[in-house]
Amino acid sequence: MKNVGIVSYGAYIPKIRIKTEDIAKAWGKDPETISKGLGIIEKSVPTLDQDVATISVEAARAALKRCRINPQDIGAIYVGSESHPYAVKPTGTIVAEAIGATPIIKVADYEFACKAGTAAIQTCMALVKSKMIKYGIAIGSDTSQAAPGDALEYAASAGGAAFIIGGDNIIAKINETCSFTTDTPDFWRREGRKYPAHGGRFTGGPAYFRHIISNAKNLMEKTGTKPEDYNYAIFHQPNGKFPLRVAKMLGFIPEQVKQGLLCPYVGNTYSGATMIGLSSVLDVAKPGERILLASYGSGAGSDAFDITVTDLISELPRNNAPLISDFLNNKEYIDYAVYAKYRDLLYYD
Repeated sequence: MKNVGIVSYGAYIPKIRIKTEDIAKAWGKDPETISKGLGIIEKSVPTLDQDVATISVEAARAALKRCRINPQDIGAIYVGSESHPYAVKPTGTIVAEAIGATPIIKVADYEFACKAGTAAIQTCMALVKSKMIKYGIAIGSDTSQAAPGDALEYAASAGGAAFIIGGDNIIAKINETCSFTTDTPDFWRREGRKYPAHGGRFTGGPAYFRHIISNAKNLMEKTGTKPEDYNYAIFHQPNGKFPLRVAKMLGFIPEQVKQGLLCPYVGNTYSGATMIGLSSVLDVAKPGERILLASYGSGAGSDAFDITVTDLISELPRNNAPLISDFLNNKEYIDYAVYAKYRDLLYYD
């Protein structure tokens, strides 16, 4: 099989933040209880002129800044999200046009809750391996929705990441990938509904934990690896507690999870969550280091990847585009009143 992996990557996180304590105070909740219970300090917020399209374009442009790829050599763009700006109008065409990849290109928008971006990676892998394309861009991006006062409001945030997948000049080789999927209705939003609904505690055991644990074990069985073989482990992060708990259940230690765990500082970016986590790891990764990544999408499924960083990571000009640490440090706080305006909570007809 032809080698396939990550050729370059880029991310984008809006600089606007709101602290979870401010959301809690707005609803008469105890801020300390909320923050400790979810493991989230603050989250990112998209402004009025930011959506999945603008975030995806920024991430794709960042990925291109780190490499010397001609946009015309990109044969496919897939954007995974559950908050595409149009119900009928692809986000991917906007990205393709913005980076100069049109017109001979495969484009589609993906949706599978928070794992749509990793599903896009798998598609690009298959197209590269089959030699249908030279390079593909897989994007996971969201400006996630949450009903005012709902538990989701403390986590639902905005951000995304883009990965250029190819068969040469690979900075991180994807050794193996596998998926675990069932019809588990833990989270949903019907057509025409503004906000999603969820199954409360049901989203934990039979949904998040079952799928990630089963899939991560399947991956390690296929690759003949064990937790101590990995330098980094990245798990979907709906809050700051679940990734640490699932890591412990699988036999990983907190040090392996720390670099890719961003939810406490930016919230749950949904389709961007594990992909931003992977971007953070690639910001500091060294040749030969190994990464396990397992996404999760409600409804429900998980995509897992075994990745080895190559020597070419040392030649990648990572500072040509913002690092995740840059996004974490560049922030501006707003209160709940401004947040309500930005997130269109004050709807009137």
